[in-house]
Amino acid sequence: MTVRGRPRSFDRDAALDAATTLFWRKGFTATSIADLCRAMGIASPSLYAAFGSKEALYAEALDRYAEGYEPRIWSSLAQPGPARAAIEGFLLASAAVLPESGKPGGCMVTLASAGQEGCEALGKRILQSRAEGLARVEARLAQAADTGELPAATDVPALARFFLGVQQGMSVQARDGATSGQLEGVARAAMAAWPARNR
Repeated sequence: MTVRGRPRSFDRDAALDAATTLFWRKGFTATSIADLCRAMGIASPSLYAAFGSKEALYAEALDRYAEGYEPRIWSSLAQPGPARAAIEGFLLASAAVLPESGKPGGCMVTLASAGQEGCEALGKRILQSRAEGLARVEARLAQAADTGELPAATDVPALARFFLGVQQGMSVQARDGATSGQLEGVARAAMAAWPARNR
């Protein structure tokens, strides 16, 4: 069987990794096709042939980011045991990962604003990802309320927004240069807000 067309002359995975880092650092609109081609080491025809469009490349970059970072930050919420430990683990993992050396800093999804930059479809996807994060935190806290780990009167949705808001704020601070130790301090301070059970 004859294969038509020229074989791809670049590593698609490596090119996608480079694009992901660039989008993460600069955002969707501020990253030009020329920027992407330089970072990926390819010409624009190869970029379009491999990824289709800048929008499609960004969508793949979001997937790539999630594959690499979501398990490292969110896995504690799925672990058995007390919800307090799960939430603390989530915040401490964020403190360790968000300012990681050699990376742009912060969370690509938290810091993204493609929807406000004229790309409605990508904006909806980003908002959905953030909503899913909030739902994860709220579900873990709801379990704690059901088992009595949290007081019955706890406003679970508000508490979920509080802890996620802390994590999102840590993302902004990581982008601005906060260290892992500084963010760990934020995480531990936030845990002081955990509601005490009635005695």
